[in-house]
Parts: sequence; structure tokens; C-alpha cells
Amino acid sequence: MSDAYRGETFVMSDAPIAFDTFVLGLASTAFIHLGVAPNPETGRSERNLPLARQSLELLSLLKEKTRGNLTPDEEQFFSQLLTDLRLRYVEASREASREAPAKGPGSK
Repeated sequence: MSDAYRGETFVMSDAPIAFDTFVLGLASTAFIHLGVAPNPETGRSERNLPLARQSLELLSLLKEKTRGNLTPDEEQFFSQLLTDLRLRYVEASREASREAPAKGPGSK
């Protein structure tokens, strides 16, 4: 996204939003907080694991609450998306723990 449009709100159309599009929109926040996608306001990729986890928990809650009400295609898409995000979260958490300086005796 160019700097000219960063932070602007766009109205797509009056057509109803597809469930997959809705879920992907929610998941995009997790991708941003995992540092996989750039923050649309800053244009930079930044990792924020607590916010990524919160996004994952929100998606997990939505998955639980929609159980039995999704088409097979929606169920498959949602499950694969959540699995991918969870794996990326675990990888990012491991990477962050390796990057963190080891705390020895006397460190705060």
C-alpha cells in the first residue's frame, strides 16, 4: 500500500461479505502481529506475540461458536487457517525466546 492511502478506510461494495473473507480479515491481524505481514499504518513488519495470541484466541472462540453452522468448505478453510496461524505462533515464540538475552544471576 502506498503512503498516500495508508490508514484510509475503504468501502468495498454493498454485496454481503463471505464468511471466508470475514475470517481472513480477522486473521490478518494475527499475521500482522506475528510479523508475517506489514502493519498497514506503519508499513513495517513488527512482532507482538501477546496481540498475536489474542487474535488467535478470538479466532478459536469464533470457530467454537460456529461449530455445526459452517459449510464443509468454510469448515476446512477455517481449520486450515487456524492450524497455519498456530504453527506460525509457535515458531515465532521459539524464535523470540532464542533472540531474548539469557538472564543470568543478578539480572532484572
